[in-house]
Parts: sequence; structure tokens; C-alpha cells
Amino acid sequence: MEYYAGIDLGGTNIKCGIVDETGKIVCQESMPTHSEKGFSDVVSTMAELVKKLSKAVSVRVKAVGVGAPGTIDGENGVVVYSNNLAWEKVSLAAELGNELHLPVRITNDANAAAYGEYLCGAGKEYRSIVMLTLGTGVGGGVVIDGKLFEGSYGAGAELGHEVIRFGGEKCTCGRRGCFEAYASATALIRQTKRAMARDVDSVMWKLCSADINNVNGRTAFDGMRLGDKAAKKVVDSYINYLSVGVTNVVNAIRPEAVILGGGVCAEGDALIVPLTKKVEKSVFGGVRHAPVKILTASLGNMAGIIGAANLYNAPTHVQ
Repeated sequence: MEYYAGIDLGGTNIKCGIVDETGKIVCQESMPTHSEKGFSDVVSTMAELVKKLSKAVSVRVKAVGVGAPGTIDGENGVVVYSNNLAWEKVSLAAELGNELHLPVRITNDANAAAYGEYLCGAGKEYRSIVMLTLGTGVGGGVVIDGKLFEGSYGAGAELGHEVIRFGGEKCTCGRRGCFEAYASATALIRQTKRAMARDVDSVMWKLCSADINNVNGRTAFDGMRLGDKAAKKVVDSYINYLSVGVTNVVNAIRPEAVILGGGVCAEGDALIVPLTKKVEKSVFGGVRHAPVKILTASLGNMAGIIGAANLYNAPTHVQ
């Protein structure tokens, strides 16, 4: 049995797991990133985790993979730019490889999660998938015919920054009307708060104990299930926005499946059923001859670790 280390590098925590050749995580642990201490310190922490976990289960790791936030040049092992870590043009693969004396491959964290779902999760029955993570923003990962699509210098698949409403909401990227500004969990919370401000009798006030700061991604869905009209309007509007972005992705790439991740996806059929109907009506040419499935991710927070661990054996990526 061969073993690999997968690292999900975040701005707050570093999650690491030892993964066997079947994709099973045999042990895992996380440590604070402390990016303020600098690049070398973070690399040392990652190396420490790999050594500690491989020793704990008495295995020899063959290679290491890292999913990192930002623009990642996977071919050269360089983090071109990461706002979350305040890094620019750092040779992550080479530095970590030198500490561990092992080959290291890196990719964007959303790509790693998409590859994990493709190999071992909701996408394992398909050859081409797109994964969209609906969280603070909207992340994207694309696998085409079993190969990760990363774009030039790893800067591709920024699907959250397609414009779905010209001149619309201001996005964190500086543009207006981005998919992320309407379909992220952050956007859903903002839309819910606005609806509550307009309707002081909405049941959503009761759900958040009359404190608008307690609103989360479940509030509108919970209110809808209780028959609240304002909540239903929020959910319907959110799903409309989400369907526009997903339709654009399908028209551009035409994957066999679009996999949605993030806490919003815990709503299950309340989200997926109406979303699927809207997308099927909107995609170019319909879905009779080129069907596309819309699914929820199945690996949760483990997708990034599993995907990263499998980078060493991944087919050549698509640019």
C-alpha cells in the first residue's frame, strides 16, 4: 500500500492527512497557520504535520500535495499570489520538498477540493465535473476528462467572478455584478438581512432571536419552511441568481456534473430540485442530448486533503 500526504492550507488553519492509494484518510490533524510569522514558518509547520502523522501510523509517505489559496502555478510549484497568506511568488513546492526530502505538488485549494470530489466523492462516476463552493465567496474547480483545468499560471477557473448582472452589487474583486456577489453564502445572508429590514413581521426575526447579527445561511430556508413569504422570496431570488451562474458555467464547459459545496448545500432538495429545473430550462440546447447533473459535494472538508494527496499521480493538467 502506498501513502501520500495531503495538505489543505488555509489562512487560519493547516489541515493535513495521510491518505492511502484508495483515497482513504488514515489519520489527520490541523494546526494554526500563523501566516503572520512568515513563509518559512508556515512551511516548517506543514513539514512538522507530515512527519508527525506519518510517524503516528508508521508509514512512509511517497509524496506530498498541497491545496493553497490564491493564484497557484502548479507546474512550477509557485504560489504566484495569495491575499489570504500575504505571499507573492514563493516557491512552496521546492521549500517544502527540501524540508521533507519528498516530491511536492501544489494547486489552488478549490482545484484540490474539486479533484477530491472527482476521485472519491460525488463526482467519481463522471469524467468531467465542475465544483462550485458557496462560502464566503464562490470558488471554482474544473476537471476535464480526468485532468485538472488550471489555466495559464494556475489563474483559471475563477468562476465566482463571471458577471451575472451588469452594473450590479459590488464584488470583493472590485467589479460589479459578479456571481460571487449574488450566490455566495455571504450574499445570501446579506439578502436575508435586507428582506428582514423591509418586513418587521417576518418569522425570520424570531428565528434569529430578534438580533439581525444572528442571521446565517439557514435563516431564509428555515423561514420558508415555516410559510414565511419574505423568506420564500429570498430563497427564490437566491436560487435564481445561482441558476444564472451555473447555467453560464454549463454553457461554457458542459461538464457531466456540477457539484456544489459549502454550508448552503445542507438544504438538500430545497436547493437542488428548483435549481436543477431552472438550469435545465436555461442551458443552451436543453439537456436532452447533453444532460448535466447538479449534485451536492459528499466529502465535506476532507475533499481538499484527498484531492491534494492525489496530485502526485494526477494526469497532466489542462491549460
